[in-house]
Amino acid sequence: MKATAEKIENNKVKLKIQVDAQDFEKALDKSYMKNKGRFLIPGFRKGKAPRKLIERYYGEGVFYEDAFNEIFHEVYWKAVEENGLEPVDYPTVEEIEQIGSGKDLVFTASVVVKPEVELGQYKGIEVEKVEYNVTDKDVEDALKRIQERYARWVAVEGRPIKEGDLVTLDYEGFVDGQPIKDGSAQNYALEVGSKSFIPGFEEQLIGLNAGDEKEIKVTFPEDYGIEELKGKEAVFKVKIHDIKEKELPELDDEFAKDVSDFETFEEYKVHLREVLEREAQNQAREQMEEQLLSQVVEGAKVDIPDVMVEREIDNMLSNFELGLYYRGLTLKRYLELTGTSMEDLRAQYRQEAYTRVKTGLVLEKIAKVEDIEVTQEDLDKELEGLANQFNITVEEARKRYAEGLERRKDELLTRKTIDFLMDNAVIVDKAQQPEQDKQQADGKAEHTDEGANQHTVEGTAAE
Repeated sequence: MKATAEKIENNKVKLKIQVDAQDFEKALDKSYMKNKGRFLIPGFRKGKAPRKLIERYYGEGVFYEDAFNEIFHEVYWKAVEENGLEPVDYPTVEEIEQIGSGKDLVFTASVVVKPEVELGQYKGIEVEKVEYNVTDKDVEDALKRIQERYARWVAVEGRPIKEGDLVTLDYEGFVDGQPIKDGSAQNYALEVGSKSFIPGFEEQLIGLNAGDEKEIKVTFPEDYGIEELKGKEAVFKVKIHDIKEKELPELDDEFAKDVSDFETFEEYKVHLREVLEREAQNQAREQMEEQLLSQVVEGAKVDIPDVMVEREIDNMLSNFELGLYYRGLTLKRYLELTGTSMEDLRAQYRQEAYTRVKTGLVLEKIAKVEDIEVTQEDLDKELEGLANQFNITVEEARKRYAEGLERRKDELLTRKTIDFLMDNAVIVDKAQQPEQDKQQADGKAEHTDEGANQHTVEGTAAE
């Protein structure tokens, strides 16, 4: 097989591939063996007619298309490898220049390839220092959130609904006297004040008692997701079954034992502060990395093929759809509720997808230029981390996660490249600059005063 590559556009390459006659003949034989049962030849049982007879009866080229498809994948990827190409899309067969039994197969195919990246400055980039200090209030707020998470709902009697209660109710909605599609539910649990219902609905539950029935009047917002309900007045018939209030656990040693492995509340509180400090450091690091990457990526030049952006949009939508699934929604239903078309949704993702693709290409180029690689040592460290995380041995982690670790090589390479950029960045502490500027200004003023005094002395001496 012979193959040549010719660049025909910025990111498009035309391959001319020549396959030896004997190799194409083998493909024809495979096609014959696979398809011979489809042909009926007088005097022969189905599938027993010789290839030459079938070709004479149905035409010489009867097996050409299938034989071409049989051999194309193998020779195409050989041509790609030989010419050092990195395709980012499926190839298109442009022309079959020669095909036939006993002849070399000659054809051309075009394919979009990964674009070249022209790097700008990526070392010595100034990054403003970001720092978060964990305060006592941060710890207290975190404790409140955890306390809320471990709260329990307790039935109440003898008082009406107030904000914050969990109410079990039946409801049925009507617009213009007609029931609303999917607008009713039985024994529905609603936290009053959560703003999960139409504005005005939850507020009108306050003051009702268990067993009460009421008609609640509301107006659907103008931007409501269902077109026929936008701005419509509605009536909801509700019946209250029971009322529960939230009971928070005491913040004491027992609480610490319930939510952690610590014996005392004070130990748990110290641990929580350490966790918050690590999170604060990670958040600060991420924000500095974002600053750095935006400058590095903006300074690079690359002509990105549309297909790469579209594929990234596909990936983003796939993740979005998975998130909807876990929330009990389908993508189709989401589009209906938001009044959005698929084209509009893809358009919303396009800029972010473009930035992601460009960032990936730029980081890949930097890794290549700087000889940054994922080593076996890096993979071993990942395995050790997994072993510690799941409390298993490194060997057990190797057996369980080795395949997944291979797939994570790209992520590890990206991480190492970003770390390299941060190591070579200039971190500027803006909080310290005013004081530094003041000191520099004081120094200049002092130098000016000394010069003025010297001039005065020298002038007096001259007189």
